[in-house]
Amino acid sequence: MKKLLGALSIASIFLTLPGQAQILSVREQARIVNENLAERFEQLLPDMMTQTGIDMWLVIGREYNEDPVLKTMLPAEWLSARRRTMLLFYRDPQSKKFEKLAVARYDFGDNIKAAWDTQKFPDQWDALVSLIRQRNPQKIGINTSMHFAHADGLDHTEYQELVQKLPPDLKNKLVSAEPLAIRWLETRTAREMQFYPQLINATHKIIEEGFSEQVITPGITTSDDVVWWFRQKIRDLGYDTWFHPTVDIQRMDANKDEAQRSFSARPKNNVILPGDLIHVDIGITYLRLNTDIQQHAYVLRPRETAIPDSLRQAFNKANRLQDILTSQFKEGKTGNQILADALSQAKKENIAATIYSHPIGYHGHAAGPAIGMWDNQAKVEGTGEQALRPRTAYSIELNAVSTIPEWKKDIRIMLEEDAYFDGTKVHYIDGRQKEIYPIPRPNRFNQ
Repeated sequence: MKKLLGALSIASIFLTLPGQAQILSVREQARIVNENLAERFEQLLPDMMTQTGIDMWLVIGREYNEDPVLKTMLPAEWLSARRRTMLLFYRDPQSKKFEKLAVARYDFGDNIKAAWDTQKFPDQWDALVSLIRQRNPQKIGINTSMHFAHADGLDHTEYQELVQKLPPDLKNKLVSAEPLAIRWLETRTAREMQFYPQLINATHKIIEEGFSEQVITPGITTSDDVVWWFRQKIRDLGYDTWFHPTVDIQRMDANKDEAQRSFSARPKNNVILPGDLIHVDIGITYLRLNTDIQQHAYVLRPRETAIPDSLRQAFNKANRLQDILTSQFKEGKTGNQILADALSQAKKENIAATIYSHPIGYHGHAAGPAIGMWDNQAKVEGTGEQALRPRTAYSIELNAVSTIPEWKKDIRIMLEEDAYFDGTKVHYIDGRQKEIYPIPRPNRFNQ
């Protein structure tokens, strides 16, 4: 973060929290969000419009019913759209001139100027049609999509109003802006990749503390206690979360079905006991980016000083599955192709694998190629057919089933770590878990 802020006084703008990364003040977060938006509008969007052949893009939404794309474009000071918000982006195919216009009574923050002459056009839709007519685009992209909710934000009423106002020659130019919306949402800038590591590192540190003797007392603390500790910790640190965390337990007991049960059927409030393998799924939000992480801890039994070898071997197998998956990332391959090739290699190595990885960024489950679903290991229609592109981020999410002989049952090691694909290679943004956390930590035995 110091590189990002350059010569600014760090002490004047950061809120410092002991043992955690420094968090920008709300005012400085807004500054970074707006500067990042300006960079994305000027340096990313024009080329994306050229790549997709969409020379005009309309992004329209109303207050409290915002298009998902529109929400990512809002100035930091705007917590929602205002009345009906219309944005028009135009890239002239001949001159390459790029325009950003807001059909609004006032500027759309500092990045987009208002372009509605209310005296000439009292009706907002008439003003929009006039701006479109003046530019005579070849294709008018609107946010409709069969497979991506992120790119399907033009609601029914707005769509009806638009097509009723457009004359036939312009109406015939309407196309889905899905490929453009996906690129806008999935592409990460160099600036974002400067501060994304802080957010992922913070997630890792929150897990490390939550999965420790500081939070968990075997025989007393429940899985739900830990879930709510995570929720409160995230809030106390000044972050947000995009989903309610889950904490679940696998243990040596008569239940033989843990490795096969549905993710929606996790027990909610188990007391954590010595010998338990515990797992968390957690994600936090900062500067409009999201994380999604899954890790494991093991509660040591009396006189145990290390993780049992059988569990360590099971964990190593899941790490190997991560390597198999990320080795299949190649620009232009679809999510379905990556899934099939990774599962094929896992089978050759006798790994009982399930892969369900997804893009991450402006949304936790973000736009871009889906690489399997936990309940679909064959072919994911629509989202799985998307091609892998550079400068994109992913949650490498999967599980590997192993037999634990002393437990006389199978377990799942469920891992999820956030990574960045630069076009050639996958890099874990803040590393990945390679060993199960012991509870308590080993230094307790060396005092």
